[in-house]
Amino acid sequence: MFTEMISIQTSSSFSCHSITNQIESIIECGTQLEGVVCASAMHTTTALIVNEMEERLILDLEKWLKELAPPLQGYKHDDLHLRDNIPEDEPKNAHSHMQALLLGNDVSVPFKDGKLQLGQYQDVILVELDGPRERKVVISIQ
Repeated sequence: MFTEMISIQTSSSFSCHSITNQIESIIECGTQLEGVVCASAMHTTTALIVNEMEERLILDLEKWLKELAPPLQGYKHDDLHLRDNIPEDEPKNAHSHMQALLLGNDVSVPFKDGKLQLGQYQDVILVELDGPRERKVVISIQ
């Protein structure tokens, strides 16, 4: 087993970032010809998905997530004055946590001959739900 971490700098509150090429670069550095790559986001307000990295689909995803878990809906997590030990710049981001729960924060993808076994239109995508921030994803090859 081999594990490495990648970083992604996001630039807006919602954005999608293909990490397929970064994962394949990690696979190429190893000696294993086939196996499974497990990717896990290290944040509770991001998600990892396998889907199509198509501009209009990404817009639809953002709209769908906002409909299912809209911002500023009276979430208890956003009662910042009732929470202990939080930073002064803590955002009201309960909706981002809820949206991340809908999508999940890890994926597993088989690889063979150094290439992820993804369909024609599939990418491994980091979904930023509370940016902009630097995000980390742990990549484990098994």
